[in-house]
Amino acid sequence: MNTLVFTQRFPDETACREHYRDMRIKQGLTCKKCGGTSHFWLACKWQFECKVCHFRTTLRSGTVMEHSHLSFTVWYLAILFMTATKKGISACEMQRQLGYKRYKTVWSLMHRIRALMGKRDDLYSLTGMIEFDEGFFEIATPEKERKNLKRGKGSQRQQDVGVLAESTPLVDINTGVETKHCRYFKMKVLDSQKSESVNTLFQDNVTSDSVAFTDQGNNYQDLHKFVDMHITEKSSKNTTKTTLKWAHIAISNAKRTFLGVYHKMSSDYLQNYLNEFAYKLNRRNFADLFERVIIAAVFPYWYKSA
Repeated sequence: MNTLVFTQRFPDETACREHYRDMRIKQGLTCKKCGGTSHFWLACKWQFECKVCHFRTTLRSGTVMEHSHLSFTVWYLAILFMTATKKGISACEMQRQLGYKRYKTVWSLMHRIRALMGKRDDLYSLTGMIEFDEGFFEIATPEKERKNLKRGKGSQRQQDVGVLAESTPLVDINTGVETKHCRYFKMKVLDSQKSESVNTLFQDNVTSDSVAFTDQGNNYQDLHKFVDMHITEKSSKNTTKTTLKWAHIAISNAKRTFLGVYHKMSSDYLQNYLNEFAYKLNRRNFADLFERVIIAAVFPYWYKSA
Protein backbone atom coordinates (compact mmCIF):
# COMPACT_ATOMS: atom_id res chain seq x y z
CA MET A 1 0.00 0.00 0.00
CA ASN A 2 1.38 3.41 -0.93
CA THR A 3 0.83 6.67 0.95
CA LEU A 4 -1.84 7.99 -1.41
CA VAL A 5 -4.02 4.88 -1.04
CA PHE A 6 -3.48 4.89 2.73
CA THR A 7 -4.70 8.49 3.15
CA GLN A 8 -7.80 7.70 1.11
CA ARG A 9 -8.66 4.57 3.11
CA PHE A 10 -7.71 5.91 6.56
CA PRO A 11 -8.38 9.67 6.61
CA ASP A 12 -8.86 9.83 10.39
CA GLU A 13 -8.70 7.93 13.67
CA THR A 14 -12.24 6.58 13.34
CA ALA A 15 -11.46 4.93 10.01
CA CYS A 16 -8.45 3.16 11.54
CA ARG A 17 -10.46 2.00 14.56
CA GLU A 18 -13.29 0.69 12.40
CA HIS A 19 -10.87 -1.19 10.17
CA TYR A 20 -9.18 -2.76 13.21
CA ARG A 21 -12.60 -3.75 14.59
CA ASP A 22 -13.60 -5.34 11.29
CA MET A 23 -10.33 -7.27 11.10
CA ARG A 24 -10.82 -8.59 14.64
CA ILE A 25 -14.33 -9.74 13.80
CA LYS A 26 -13.13 -11.36 10.58
CA GLN A 27 -10.30 -13.25 12.28
CA GLY A 28 -12.42 -14.19 15.30
CA LEU A 29 -12.29 -13.45 19.02
CA THR A 30 -12.00 -15.74 22.02
CA CYS A 31 -13.44 -14.70 25.37
CA LYS A 32 -10.76 -14.53 28.07
CA LYS A 33 -13.24 -15.62 30.74
CA CYS A 34 -15.17 -18.55 29.26
CA GLY A 35 -13.45 -19.24 25.95
CA GLY A 36 -16.53 -18.42 23.91
CA THR A 37 -16.14 -17.35 20.30
CA SER A 38 -19.44 -15.51 19.73
CA HIS A 39 -19.58 -11.81 20.57
CA PHE A 40 -21.79 -8.74 20.28
CA TRP A 41 -20.30 -5.41 19.21
CA LEU A 42 -21.21 -2.56 21.59
CA ALA A 43 -20.88 0.52 19.39
CA CYS A 44 -21.41 2.96 22.26
CA LYS A 45 -18.55 1.41 24.27
CA TRP A 46 -16.28 0.33 21.40
CA GLN A 47 -16.09 -3.09 23.04
CA PHE A 48 -16.98 -6.70 22.30
CA GLU A 49 -19.34 -8.57 24.65
CA CYS A 50 -19.36 -12.35 24.94
CA LYS A 51 -22.76 -13.86 24.13
CA VAL A 52 -22.29 -16.56 26.78
CA CYS A 53 -20.87 -14.88 29.89
CA HIS A 54 -21.22 -11.21 28.83
CA PHE A 55 -17.56 -10.53 29.56
CA ARG A 56 -16.39 -7.44 27.68
CA THR A 57 -13.24 -7.17 25.59
CA THR A 58 -11.81 -3.85 24.50
CA LEU A 59 -10.71 -3.26 20.93
CA ARG A 60 -7.01 -3.46 21.82
CA SER A 61 -7.23 -6.18 24.46
CA GLY A 62 -5.08 -9.25 23.85
CA THR A 63 -3.45 -7.84 20.70
CA VAL A 64 -0.15 -6.17 19.95
CA MET A 65 -1.76 -2.79 20.78
CA GLU A 66 -2.74 -3.80 24.32
CA HIS A 67 -1.53 -1.32 26.99
CA SER A 68 -0.48 1.13 24.27
CA HIS A 69 -1.62 4.74 24.61
CA LEU A 70 -0.71 5.60 21.04
CA SER A 71 -3.57 6.26 18.65
CA PHE A 72 -4.64 3.76 16.02
CA THR A 73 -3.53 6.28 13.39
CA VAL A 74 0.03 6.26 14.74
CA TRP A 75 0.08 2.46 14.79
CA TYR A 76 -1.26 2.25 11.25
CA LEU A 77 1.21 4.84 9.96
CA ALA A 78 4.12 3.00 11.62
CA ILE A 79 3.07 -0.28 9.99
CA LEU A 80 2.70 1.53 6.66
CA PHE A 81 6.21 3.03 6.79
CA MET A 82 7.76 -0.29 7.87
CA THR A 83 6.08 -2.28 5.10
CA ALA A 84 6.15 0.25 2.28
CA THR A 85 9.94 0.44 2.17
CA LYS A 86 11.94 -2.54 0.97
CA LYS A 87 15.01 -1.83 3.08
CA GLY A 88 13.34 -0.63 6.26
CA ILE A 89 13.25 2.64 8.15
CA SER A 90 15.17 3.83 11.20
CA ALA A 91 13.51 4.94 14.43
CA CYS A 92 14.87 8.48 13.95
CA GLU A 93 13.26 8.73 10.52
CA MET A 94 10.04 7.20 11.83
CA GLN A 95 10.00 9.80 14.60
CA ARG A 96 10.32 12.59 12.04
CA GLN A 97 7.60 11.15 9.82
CA LEU A 98 5.16 10.73 12.73
CA GLY A 99 6.03 14.08 14.25
CA TYR A 100 6.37 12.43 17.64
CA LYS A 101 8.48 14.07 20.35
CA ARG A 102 9.75 11.04 22.26
CA TYR A 103 12.25 8.81 20.43
CA LYS A 104 11.98 5.96 22.96
CA THR A 105 8.23 5.61 22.36
CA VAL A 106 8.66 5.31 18.59
CA TRP A 107 11.59 2.91 19.01
CA SER A 108 9.51 0.68 21.32
CA LEU A 109 6.58 0.77 18.89
CA MET A 110 8.76 -0.44 16.02
CA HIS A 111 10.19 -3.29 18.07
CA ARG A 112 6.70 -4.44 19.01
CA ILE A 113 5.87 -4.67 15.32
CA ARG A 114 9.13 -6.50 14.58
CA ALA A 115 8.45 -8.99 17.38
CA LEU A 116 4.98 -9.50 15.91
CA MET A 117 6.50 -10.32 12.51
CA GLY A 118 8.78 -12.88 14.13
CA LYS A 119 5.93 -14.61 15.97
CA ARG A 120 3.96 -14.83 12.75
CA ASP A 121 6.85 -16.51 10.93
CA ASP A 122 7.43 -18.87 13.87
CA LEU A 123 4.11 -20.54 13.01
CA TYR A 124 5.63 -22.05 9.89
CA SER A 125 8.31 -24.70 9.48
CA LEU A 126 10.62 -25.04 6.50
CA THR A 127 10.46 -28.27 4.51
CA GLY A 128 12.07 -29.87 1.48
CA MET A 129 15.66 -28.96 0.59
CA ILE A 130 17.14 -26.69 3.26
CA GLU A 131 20.35 -24.70 2.91
CA PHE A 132 21.94 -23.75 6.23
CA ASP A 133 24.92 -21.61 7.14
CA GLU A 134 25.94 -19.11 9.77
CA GLY A 135 26.58 -15.40 9.38
CA PHE A 136 28.27 -13.02 11.80
CA PHE A 137 26.52 -9.68 12.27
CA GLU A 138 28.09 -6.63 13.85
CA ILE A 139 26.41 -5.44 17.04
CA ALA A 140 27.23 -2.69 19.53
CA THR A 141 29.35 -3.59 22.52
CA PRO A 142 27.33 -3.19 25.78
CA GLU A 143 28.05 0.02 27.68
CA LYS A 144 29.43 -1.86 30.70
CA GLU A 145 32.03 -3.63 28.55
CA ARG A 146 32.81 -0.52 26.50
CA LYS A 147 34.01 1.43 29.56
CA ASN A 148 36.88 -1.00 30.00
CA LEU A 149 38.06 -0.72 26.37
CA LYS A 150 40.54 1.74 24.93
CA ARG A 151 39.12 4.67 22.99
CA GLY A 152 38.23 3.70 19.42
CA LYS A 153 38.70 -0.01 20.11
CA GLY A 154 36.06 -2.67 20.34
CA SER A 155 33.03 -0.51 19.68
CA GLN A 156 31.63 -3.36 17.59
CA ARG A 157 31.50 -7.11 18.10
CA GLN A 158 29.91 -9.96 16.16
CA GLN A 159 26.86 -12.10 16.85
CA ASP A 160 26.36 -15.55 15.33
CA VAL A 161 23.15 -15.93 13.29
CA GLY A 162 21.81 -19.16 11.78
CA VAL A 163 20.25 -18.76 8.33
CA LEU A 164 17.92 -21.35 6.80
CA ALA A 165 16.82 -21.16 3.16
CA GLU A 166 14.15 -23.43 1.68
CA SER A 167 15.37 -23.99 -1.89
CA THR A 168 13.83 -25.94 -4.78
CA PRO A 169 15.94 -27.37 -7.63
CA LEU A 170 14.85 -26.44 -11.15
CA VAL A 171 15.99 -27.92 -14.48
CA ASP A 172 15.52 -26.10 -17.78
CA ILE A 173 13.87 -28.59 -20.15
CA ASN A 174 15.50 -27.11 -23.24
CA THR A 175 19.05 -26.61 -22.01
CA GLY A 176 19.26 -29.02 -19.07
CA VAL A 177 20.80 -26.29 -16.91
CA GLU A 178 20.13 -26.78 -13.20
CA THR A 179 19.25 -23.81 -11.02
CA LYS A 180 17.65 -23.25 -7.61
CA HIS A 181 14.57 -21.30 -6.73
CA CYS A 182 14.24 -20.09 -3.15
CA ARG A 183 10.94 -19.99 -1.29
CA TYR A 184 11.20 -19.07 2.39
CA PHE A 185 13.87 -18.06 4.90
CA LYS A 186 14.43 -18.12 8.63
CA MET A 187 17.12 -16.15 10.44
CA LYS A 188 17.72 -16.83 14.13
CA VAL A 189 20.30 -15.56 16.61
CA LEU A 190 22.30 -18.50 18.01
CA ASP A 191 23.17 -18.64 21.70
CA SER A 192 26.56 -20.13 20.86
CA GLN A 193 28.49 -21.85 18.11
CA LYS A 194 28.04 -25.20 19.80
CA SER A 195 26.06 -28.02 18.19
CA GLU A 196 23.27 -27.73 20.78
CA SER A 197 22.22 -24.31 19.46
CA VAL A 198 22.16 -25.52 15.85
CA ASN A 199 20.25 -28.68 16.81
CA THR A 200 17.59 -26.62 18.60
CA LEU A 201 17.29 -24.34 15.58
CA PHE A 202 16.54 -27.30 13.31
CA GLN A 203 14.14 -28.92 15.80
CA ASP A 204 12.07 -25.74 16.06
CA ASN A 205 12.10 -24.61 12.42
CA VAL A 206 12.57 -27.57 10.05
CA THR A 207 10.37 -30.61 9.42
CA SER A 208 11.91 -34.04 10.00
CA ASP A 209 11.40 -35.17 6.38
CA SER A 210 13.65 -32.42 4.99
CA VAL A 211 17.08 -32.67 3.37
CA ALA A 212 19.71 -30.35 4.86
CA PHE A 213 22.74 -28.97 2.99
CA THR A 214 25.61 -27.53 5.05
CA ASP A 215 29.37 -27.23 5.00
CA GLN A 216 31.51 -29.58 7.10
CA GLY A 217 31.39 -27.58 10.33
CA ASN A 218 32.00 -29.54 13.54
CA ASN A 219 28.80 -28.21 15.10
CA TYR A 220 26.67 -29.76 12.33
CA GLN A 221 27.54 -33.39 13.12
CA ASP A 222 24.21 -34.21 14.81
CA LEU A 223 21.88 -32.71 12.21
CA HIS A 224 21.17 -36.10 10.64
CA LYS A 225 19.10 -36.87 13.75
CA PHE A 226 16.62 -34.10 12.99
CA VAL A 227 16.22 -34.39 9.20
CA ASP A 228 15.72 -37.19 6.71
CA MET A 229 19.14 -36.60 5.11
CA HIS A 230 22.10 -34.38 5.88
CA ILE A 231 24.48 -33.62 3.01
CA THR A 232 27.76 -31.83 3.69
CA GLU A 233 30.24 -30.21 1.35
CA LYS A 234 33.63 -28.70 2.05
CA SER A 235 33.40 -24.94 2.43
CA SER A 236 34.75 -23.03 -0.57
CA LYS A 237 33.92 -20.12 -2.88
CA ASN A 238 32.12 -22.54 -5.18
CA THR A 239 30.00 -23.86 -2.30
CA THR A 240 28.75 -20.36 -1.45
CA LYS A 241 27.68 -19.87 -5.08
CA THR A 242 26.02 -23.25 -5.61
CA THR A 243 25.09 -25.50 -2.67
CA LEU A 244 24.55 -22.68 -0.14
CA LYS A 245 23.75 -19.94 -2.63
CA TRP A 246 20.49 -18.62 -1.15
CA ALA A 247 21.64 -18.75 2.45
CA HIS A 248 24.62 -16.55 1.58
CA ILE A 249 22.49 -14.19 -0.51
CA ALA A 250 20.22 -13.68 2.50
CA ILE A 251 23.19 -13.05 4.79
CA SER A 252 24.82 -10.50 2.48
CA ASN A 253 21.53 -8.67 1.77
CA ALA A 254 20.68 -8.47 5.47
CA LYS A 255 24.11 -7.09 6.36
CA ARG A 256 23.89 -4.49 3.61
CA THR A 257 20.40 -3.46 4.74
CA PHE A 258 21.37 -3.13 8.40
CA LEU A 259 24.53 -1.20 7.57
CA GLY A 260 22.62 1.34 5.51
CA VAL A 261 19.66 1.86 7.87
CA TYR A 262 20.47 0.91 11.46
CA HIS A 263 23.43 1.84 13.63
CA LYS A 264 24.78 0.28 16.83
CA MET A 265 22.28 -2.58 16.98
CA SER A 266 22.11 -4.19 20.41
CA SER A 267 22.43 -7.95 20.78
CA ASP A 268 19.19 -7.86 22.78
CA TYR A 269 17.26 -6.60 19.75
CA LEU A 270 19.16 -8.11 16.82
CA GLN A 271 16.54 -10.87 16.53
CA ASN A 272 13.82 -8.26 16.06
CA TYR A 273 15.70 -6.67 13.15
CA LEU A 274 16.17 -10.12 11.63
CA ASN A 275 12.44 -10.77 12.11
CA GLU A 276 11.54 -7.73 10.02
CA PHE A 277 14.05 -8.56 7.29
CA ALA A 278 12.97 -12.23 7.01
CA TYR A 279 9.25 -11.41 7.23
CA LYS A 280 9.44 -8.99 4.31
CA LEU A 281 11.74 -11.30 2.34
CA ASN A 282 9.34 -14.23 2.75
CA ARG A 283 6.48 -12.07 1.46
CA ARG A 284 8.39 -10.34 -1.32
CA ASN A 285 5.74 -11.38 -3.85
CA PHE A 286 2.73 -10.34 -1.76
CA ALA A 287 0.61 -7.53 -3.17
CA ASP A 288 -0.21 -5.81 0.14
CA LEU A 289 2.19 -6.37 3.02
CA PHE A 290 0.39 -3.77 5.15
CA GLU A 291 -2.77 -5.88 5.31
CA ARG A 292 -0.76 -8.99 6.26
CA VAL A 293 0.73 -7.22 9.28
CA ILE A 294 -2.69 -5.96 10.39
CA ILE A 295 -4.05 -9.52 10.17
CA ALA A 296 -1.19 -10.70 12.38
CA ALA A 297 -1.76 -7.80 14.78
CA VAL A 298 -5.37 -8.69 15.61
CA PHE A 299 -4.64 -12.23 16.77
CA PRO A 300 -4.87 -12.32 20.58
CA TYR A 301 -1.94 -14.68 21.18
CA TRP A 302 0.81 -12.84 19.33
CA TYR A 303 2.02 -10.36 21.86
CA LYS A 304 3.05 -10.79 25.47
CA SER A 305 4.14 -7.83 27.54
CA ALA A 306 7.76 -7.87 28.64
